Formats: sequence, C-alpha cells, structure tokens
Amino acid sequence: MDISVVVPLYNEDESLPELVAWVDKVMVENNFSYEIVLVDDGSTDKSWQVITQLKETYATIKAVKFRRNYGKSAALNVAFEVTQGDVVITMDADLQDSPDEIPELYRRIKEEGYDIISGWKKKRYDPITKTIPTKLFNAATRKMSGIELNDFNCGLKAYRGDVVKTIEVYGEMHRYIPVIAKWAGFSKIGEQVVEHRARKYGTTKFGMSRFINGFLDLLSIFFVGKFGKRPMHFFGSLGVLSFVLGIIMAIYIMVEKQILIYNNHSYRNATDQPLFYLALVAIIVGSQMFLAGFIAELVGRNAPERNQYLIEKEII
Repeated sequence: MDISVVVPLYNEDESLPELVAWVDKVMVENNFSYEIVLVDDGSTDKSWQVITQLKETYATIKAVKFRRNYGKSAALNVAFEVTQGDVVITMDADLQDSPDEIPELYRRIKEEGYDIISGWKKKRYDPITKTIPTKLFNAATRKMSGIELNDFNCGLKAYRGDVVKTIEVYGEMHRYIPVIAKWAGFSKIGEQVVEHRARKYGTTKFGMSRFINGFLDLLSIFFVGKFGKRPMHFFGSLGVLSFVLGIIMAIYIMVEKQILIYNNHSYRNATDQPLFYLALVAIIVGSQMFLAGFIAELVGRNAPERNQYLIEKEII
C-alpha cells in the first residue's frame, strides 16, 4: 500500500464528509493505493455516525473510537499501530490542512529519502494569541533539539512507514514527533511550505493550557532522550557540583574564622552567617541528587528494555 492517511478528530462531524471526499479524489487522480485511518477521540457530536456512514461509501476507511477524550497524541499512537502504508500522512480533520499537498509530500519521502517531511504553515489564519506562543515554542524547540524546522506543531506531516512503527507518542508529545524521531535515530527531517486554510466549521479544540503542557513535554523529551539510559550522568553531575560547592563554602567559613582568631579579631558564630545555611543546603541537595542518580541507575539496570537498541540494518 502506498499511503496511509491518519486523521485524529474530536467533534468534527460537519467537516468529515468533505475531507474524506477530498482525500479520495486526490488519491484516485494520482493512482495511489491508500487507506484513511480515522480516530474519533471521544467525540460528543455525531462524528462516529458520520464515519460509519462514510465507510459504506469508502471501503478504504479504517476507524477507531475512544470511549472518552484522551488527546491527539493518544489518537496518533493508536492510528500508527494499524497503518499499513509505505508513507504515512497525518492531517487535521478541520479542513485547515489541504489534501492537495499529499502527492508532493509522498514524492519527497519516496524519492528524496527523507524520514519525515513536516509542513510549515508560513501564512496562518490563526489569532495572534495562538501564533505568538507558537513562534516562541518553535524557537525553543529548535534551540534544544537542533532540528531546523519553523513549525513543529503543524498537523500535516509525512513519515516513512518504519518511523511511525518505531516511535511512541504519549501525553501531548504529538507536537514534538520530529524530536522523538530524531532521538530514535531518524535524523533526515525536511520541511515543506503548505497551505493553511481558514477554519470552515466549528471552533478550535485547544486552549492556552497546551502551551504550558507543551513546554513541560519538551523538557521531558530532552531529558529522556539524552539521559534516559544514563541518569547518573545528569543527577550525579549536578549532585557532585552542588556538594563540592557546599564544601567550598563551609571551608571558607572555617578558614575565615581561624584567620580572625589568629589576628585577635572578634567573629560571628558560623550559624549567624547566611553563607552557612547556603553551604548546608548545597551539601544536602547535592547528596540527595547523587542518591537520586544512583537509584535511577539501579532501576534502569533492572528495566527489561535496558539493552534494547534500534537496529537499522544487520548482516549476520
């Protein structure tokens, strides 16, 4: 099968018929063999009824319905498990992504050898309250990941089939799939300017809380990807640094006291100095972080996946 089109949706009963018809038209015109995987993320409208009706007309539809709303990441992860296409295209159900972009995305994956092609909505039809935070998060993600993309959160993306079979998407990690893929060894990531259409039906399903959660998820990806198999390198390094800093401050207090005594000067008790408490806190925190790293290492050594690595090719 050439293409799997993955569409996560939540309360999009009005747009689904038009979207599916548009995708089918593009596929037929380009002679693609394809499937459409629709994941109903606990919709409370008539989305599932619409999907079942569409299935009667379009045999290429596969569908999953959640009992409740789990979020876009969960919908994508479930859809990735059932896809069979050589190339997987993800897109939103609100018609703001154009299916006409699919042939070029497919071509770049197949002919240019990319692992991922991420859409870039260069001209957006979103309010400024959404575009400014998005720009800030894109800049932060570029800096932390080293991936030069302008729009990490664009729903329109193309993947080689083995990429989506390898990665795991959870929480609200969907906006950072290129970062997850890079940590998994899929480093050939490109970008393509795509059309961003004004919303035709309904309203956006995302609130301001997604930006806070998104930042926390970015930190989580960065930490797990870099230190997931060697937590002692992170906690141990910070712990030793804090402990040594505390010891240096404690030594400074003692040396200062001895100098004052030697020169017959009056001196304050060590406990009267703020530096004493800073030294004490630094030593305690350093010890705790070192122990946290040590415990994390013990847990990691007993984890069943401790020696699981992604192998691209093998000759035996």
